[in-house]
Amino acid sequence: MGSLTKVVTGTLLMQMVRAELVGIDDQVARWLPMVPGETKTTLRQLAEHTSGLSRLPKLPAHTDPRDPYAAFGAEEFIQVLHRLDELTERPPGAATVYSNLGYAVLGAALEAAGKAQYEDLVHRYVLAPLVIDEITAHPAEDRVLTGRDWRGRPRAPWTMDGPILPAGGLWATPRAAAALVTALLVDRALGEPAPSWQIAGELRWHNGATRDASVFAAAFPGTTDWVLVHRLGGRPVRTDSEGLDLLAAARKAPEREDAKDKDRAS
Repeated sequence: MGSLTKVVTGTLLMQMVRAELVGIDDQVARWLPMVPGETKTTLRQLAEHTSGLSRLPKLPAHTDPRDPYAAFGAEEFIQVLHRLDELTERPPGAATVYSNLGYAVLGAALEAAGKAQYEDLVHRYVLAPLVIDEITAHPAEDRVLTGRDWRGRPRAPWTMDGPILPAGGLWATPRAAAALVTALLVDRALGEPAPSWQIAGELRWHNGATRDASVFAAAFPGTTDWVLVHRLGGRPVRTDSEGLDLLAAARKAPEREDAKDKDRAS
């Protein structure tokens, strides 16, 4: 799912707010005591990408570019939390800076507040209420579909089951991802969409990309016009454009039907 995982994390935040386990404007330091006390970043700012944190954590020098998050483990993440106040590009709340690091921090804060692992919290507060399975951080090997190299051999996916998981590490079947999108954006089964969704005019959308996979999901609120495109290989920008083209076609279809009805009437 890549960064479509952020939608799940943001929904988890809102569900935990409704359950009164956290306050959306709680400061991070309330739940992560290793964060410097002068850090004023809130959970809401992390979810909305207004925390000012950099897009990515500073990865270790020995990072393998073919698997960039494998070296970002628990020890490295603790080091980041200890100096979180030094990693902001803008003051909290001042501007939008899309941040994978911010969602790693948000996930850790929710784990601390919920006293459980991220995946357990996601199942309890998001997937179980929606009756959705086939979304997990640890898929069975025989169900993993990955890209292939120039010889046709399967390529190993990125390692994202560590601290970066809440930012982009969940796996899903297309069926489950589609059920998630329609439940959250069309049916509003868990209330108003989480602040994780990107907004462009009337459109709510999010995308995601990892080494070989990309996904685009979107819907127009108050309609049944929605789309999910998931692709292996190719450029992620094409995945986005295909999704937008499909949505545009869906919205034009009723107009064509209305025009035909008028012609028949005349």
